[in-house]
Amino acid sequence: MGSARPSTSSLAEVLDRILDKGIVVDLRARLSLVGIKMVTVEARVTVGSVDTFLHYASEIAELEADEYDNT
Repeated sequence: MGSARPSTSSLAEVLDRILDKGIVVDLRARLSLVGIKMVTVEARVTVGSVDTFLHYASEIAELEADEYDNT
């Protein structure tokens, strides 16, 4: 029985793929007790190519402006 090892990618290949396709992580957590906000954590991580950022920069700015206006 031979063990098949999964294929591995170099860090450069993984980084190239992420920058080509992009990755987005959006997290929002809120802890409240009896209606009192105790802890609020918000995190946004976006990784993409410069071309992707420039393509969507104006839309992202509008979304962030709307979000801050509603809070």
